[in-house]
Amino acid sequence: MNYIDLLKNNKNIRILASVQFVVYFGAWFSQTGVYTLLVSLNAPTWAISISAMLAFLPGVLLAPINGVIVEKNKPKKLLLSMASLELISIFMLIFVKDLSMLWLLFVLIFLRLCVASIYFQTEMSLLAKILSAKELKLVNEMHSIIWAVSYTAGMAMAGIFINFFGVQNAFLFDVFLIGIGIFFLTKLIIPDFERKKQDNFILMIKDGFLYIFRKKIILHLIILHAFVGITAYDALVTLLAKHQYKEVLSAALVIGFINAVRACSLAIGPIILSRFINSKTLIYFYIGQGVGIILWALTQFNFYLSFLGLIAAGFFTSSLWAYTYTMVQKNCDKEYYGRVIAYTDMVYLTFSAIVSILIGILFEWGLNLQMITSLLGIIFIFAACYWKYFIKAYSKELS
Repeated sequence: MNYIDLLKNNKNIRILASVQFVVYFGAWFSQTGVYTLLVSLNAPTWAISISAMLAFLPGVLLAPINGVIVEKNKPKKLLLSMASLELISIFMLIFVKDLSMLWLLFVLIFLRLCVASIYFQTEMSLLAKILSAKELKLVNEMHSIIWAVSYTAGMAMAGIFINFFGVQNAFLFDVFLIGIGIFFLTKLIIPDFERKKQDNFILMIKDGFLYIFRKKIILHLIILHAFVGITAYDALVTLLAKHQYKEVLSAALVIGFINAVRACSLAIGPIILSRFINSKTLIYFYIGQGVGIILWALTQFNFYLSFLGLIAAGFFTSSLWAYTYTMVQKNCDKEYYGRVIAYTDMVYLTFSAIVSILIGILFEWGLNLQMITSLLGIIFIFAACYWKYFIKAYSKELS
């Protein structure tokens, strides 16, 4: 079975994949719009770092609650309601027009990511229930490919769109696309799964945490997956646009082109690497990711030459994300899907948030962006050593 066969044979996968592309494509218009707005308003470095961090914070703070919400509600109803709330939060961004409204920007970013995280966790929990292990691996890879393709197209077009039509129109275009996604979601046909009857949120949250610490293999897999969260480069890319490449192009175009080139690599990587990735070869994927990021650091002195480094920095990312996520899903007991997936995102986003803040702090302390990027690459070399320890200790227990 391949990606095409899966799409042909499963209507729900076709719908979810279509929604994913449309919504993710639009998301880069509003995301590029937010960072372009911050640059145009001459926002301080701390505001850029906080904006990047807030994109991850909801998934960190609310993960325990999100997991219970996912397990206690019907998937289709939850998907539709979360998409609708996301539409409203993006529409409200048009009212942010000066630095005095930063508080509203921060609130809206936080709200949007709250509902987006619940949507994602609902979808991933649903897929784990309705697909076989082989299908699940393919869907996760497809998810990362669609994300990367929409990222490539979205970022490239968003920079050009904003350059000619402005930030506010970019927000409205995103709203329009989410509306299309909501229409597609109404066509889903989902089995009526048995949901949690227990009403006590606290006990369910506690039970979920205890399950992870009882089943150590899940805990290690969650951490190994979270290393991929370090590749959330929003703060780094924005600082490059504001300082390193400010004389090359407008901030919107720099942000758009950097992310578009990287995303091309994110899309191509899993298509080429899917047949090679397994528990024995994964250590080389971590090493490849680290070396790729270091190569990007070495080429950052020139905007156009850095595109080669960006391709290297993104080539292994999607495969790492898809394979480690599938490992978490395959080794989790079904009754804990919602909570474990929420906790997986919580740790993943914690890594991303910490890195976003550290990038701003290290830059304020005088460390140049090339050195900061190199440090991110070195972390993946450490992750490769961690995987080597993990596979030696737990290979017999892996599903």
